[in-house]
Amino acid sequence: MNTIVGNTYSLVLNPDSNPKTGGLAICGFSTAGMVGSIAAYHVIRSLAIDEIGTVMNPDFPALALVEDSVPRHPVRVYQGEEIGVFIAEIPFPTEQDISFANTVLEWFTKGGFSKLIIVDGLVKQSPDDTSGPGLFGVASISDTREKLNRLGIESIKRGVVAGIAGYLLAEGHRRGLDVTALLAECNPTFPDPKAAATAIEAITEITGLELSLHELLEQAHQFDINLRDALQDRTPKLSAPEEDSFDRQDPMIG
Repeated sequence: MNTIVGNTYSLVLNPDSNPKTGGLAICGFSTAGMVGSIAAYHVIRSLAIDEIGTVMNPDFPALALVEDSVPRHPVRVYQGEEIGVFIAEIPFPTEQDISFANTVLEWFTKGGFSKLIIVDGLVKQSPDDTSGPGLFGVASISDTREKLNRLGIESIKRGVVAGIAGYLLAEGHRRGLDVTALLAECNPTFPDPKAAATAIEAITEITGLELSLHELLEQAHQFDINLRDALQDRTPKLSAPEEDSFDRQDPMIG
């Protein structure tokens, strides 16, 4: 049974846009570390995909995201030949997860896509770990699970994938859709372009898309520098006390 269970949000398409492009679909939301939205936006910019519509609902916050002087709604879809990207650039309450996931599924099926990759952040168990972000993959069909294994992408054997990614995986399995979640370890306190770059590298290996990592890695490097400088500025700096400020007589000695 391939019907969508639950509510969906309205996808308002631009005039003369073509919603049925087929091929690969990529989805990224602003969850832990902003990993999904950073990765999705990188794909959009790298492949110069056109925006074809926005996702709208009266419950969404009234705002515009402005970049290069252009105001846009925060939830948008981009499509080109054999590629589509669904992106949400602000966080939303978890109670909206199922409606968002259903909206992605509706966009995916009506667009004629054959494969969906969701990028999401996975909170590091040890935030102080300085090693590179780990990456885990979960897939809804056996062929993709085998491919992830061949590529050396570690799979989650047992556990829970929460939120939009988890719902899309479960629905993919139920409906026989090829859905993959790439979960990159991140620090949830800050945007994490390094984790997004790890996921993008996996996308290139899985799909063969040519996506340069240079810009993302440069962002990650600059972010690390800025964060280090900010932390240093906040570190208390205690100057050595003047010698005369001490009482030369220990008051505890009679």
